Amino acid sequence: MRKKLVIQWFPGHMAKTRRLITENIKLVDVVIELADARVPQSSRNPLLAELIERKPQIIVLTKEDLADANATERWLKYYNSLGLKALSVNAVVGKKNTRDKLLEAIRKKAVPMLQKRQNKGIINKTVRTMIVGIPNVGKSTLINFLSRKGAAATGDRPGITRGKQWIKLDNDIELLDMPGILWPKFEDQKIGYKLAASGAINDEVIDRQEIAMWIIAWLVNNAPDRITKRYGTNEIGEPLEILTAICRRRGFLLSGAEVDLQKGAVMLIDEFRGGKLGRITMDYLPE
Repeated sequence: MRKKLVIQWFPGHMAKTRRLITENIKLVDVVIELADARVPQSSRNPLLAELIERKPQIIVLTKEDLADANATERWLKYYNSLGLKALSVNAVVGKKNTRDKLLEAIRKKAVPMLQKRQNKGIINKTVRTMIVGIPNVGKSTLINFLSRKGAAATGDRPGITRGKQWIKLDNDIELLDMPGILWPKFEDQKIGYKLAASGAINDEVIDRQEIAMWIIAWLVNNAPDRITKRYGTNEIGEPLEILTAICRRRGFLLSGAEVDLQKGAVMLIDEFRGGKLGRITMDYLPE
């Protein structure tokens, strides 16, 4: 019997990021928090609320093309009802009107701050904003889309963005990019599994077979028939049995006809993250 996995990941550079945010928050007028549309609540770092103080805030749900469209719409309405400006984007194939909407949202959020400056006789009308979020949430892709150039390194693994850099988004808007930051301990291990499944936690520090079986169990309970449609296997049985069946269907075999569970797990996780098992949202709205 496999030992129950406990997911924790808080490498040293994340502690540095926390310090960077604390040191630089006074330099910005508006904070943009990115969350993964597939896990719009679980991907919001609870540490950020205390770090960003009372700065005007915009929530951007990234990777909307991978999430359930109806669920994303409900989450946007929910966050907007809380007084938070919320938008969703697919920055990989970003549309111009999406860029315009986000820049306009930044300007509107900055109006009170600009008014204070004007009252003090400060002429500077440049809005400075900070972008924050967990690792691999799509910060660099969004920044490149907004700035219309390859300003930030991108990659489909957490930990790509390091150090701070100011980036000009428009004539009147500058953005401070922050590396991704998780929190030291997941009180609810379901959140850890969701973040691992979505790719927010480095694959090198997780048990991929355990994550693959968690994904299978989640799909069976919440999105039935997705596995059968994709792999042609029966969804009846324990996750290990289903993963074994998938491996056999795909021909992932070792010597002696033993199934290669690790190869099957890596494949399933990659296809889950890539949307090949359908558009999925793993978080449900709070009651």
